[in-house]
Amino acid sequence: MPKRKLMCNLPDWLPDLLLFDAFSGDWQRYEDAVFAQFYSDFIESRPTFLNEPVYITKNPLKKGKERGFWHCIQQGPIEEERTADLRRCERIGWIKSVIEHAADPIIKKWPKQKGSKHRYLLWVEEADYLVVIEKRPRCWLLCTAYCTNYVHTRRKLRAEYAAYTKSQRRPV
Repeated sequence: MPKRKLMCNLPDWLPDLLLFDAFSGDWQRYEDAVFAQFYSDFIESRPTFLNEPVYITKNPLKKGKERGFWHCIQQGPIEEERTADLRRCERIGWIKSVIEHAADPIIKKWPKQKGSKHRYLLWVEEADYLVVIEKRPRCWLLCTAYCTNYVHTRRKLRAEYAAYTKSQRRPV
């Protein structure tokens, strides 16, 4: 499968991008290759975070592929109207890698409460890439992963991370 990294200052543990150009404009072949990577990373095997497995949302299936897959490669606020995001597709192999290398200092990580949900954000700022997982009993659930390519998104994430790190400092 042809792959390539576009950014040279990224950690060695990040897989190469899975590029659409390598599939001669055949979207179905490309989607199948992206799904094959996702299937390998989250169905055939499973990453762990804080010594607990990370699962995906399986149902409802769409075109024979799990819901968690679609949420990681598509964008849009309305579930039924989401569209494929090429940058998300290219980075499908990054999700498992980011989770498995969460201890690497290059990854900014912090918990985030969203209503009654306890989430964890894993942000590789240098790569403009975020993975979001949610705590469940005895496991984690992959919520989404996406490129943080908007200035306001990066600003918001930096502010959240700064607030978290400030709250973790203890007076001497």
